[in-house]
Amino acid sequence: QVQLVESGGGLVQPGGSLRLSCAASGSFLSINNMGWYRQAPGNERELVASSTAGGSTNYADSVKGRFTISRDNVKNEVYLQMNNVKPEDTTVYYCNSRVYVGPYTYRQVWGQGTLVTVSS
Repeated sequence: QVQLVESGGGLVQPGGSLRLSCAASGSFLSINNMGWYRQAPGNERELVASSTAGGSTNYADSVKGRFTISRDNVKNEVYLQMNNVKPEDTTVYYCNSRVYVGPYTYRQVWGQGTLVTVSS
C-alpha cells in the first residue's frame, strides 16, 4: 500500500501565499513523477504542476510565474508554493505520484485532497 497525505490548505487572501505539502509513505521502491492537480466542482481534474525525479518541471499556463513545485527525494515529499493567489485558484488540490513497486510495475497514487480557498 502506498499513501499520499496532503497538508497546508486553507483560507488565504487574494495576492497572498500558501504552501501545500504532500508526503508519500508505504511500500514502494522509488517515486517517478510527483505532481499537483486541482478539480473544481463540475470540472475535470487538471494538472497544476508536476516534477520528474530528475527535477524537470511542468506547469499549467494559468499558474506559471506564480506557483512553484519542488520535491525532497529523500523525504519522499512534494511541495507547491502558491504565490499571488487569485480567487479562481479556489478549489481542491490533489497530490499525485507515480511510484515503482516492482517488478516492472508502476502505480498511480492520489492523495485525499486539500481545499484551498482564496477570498477576502
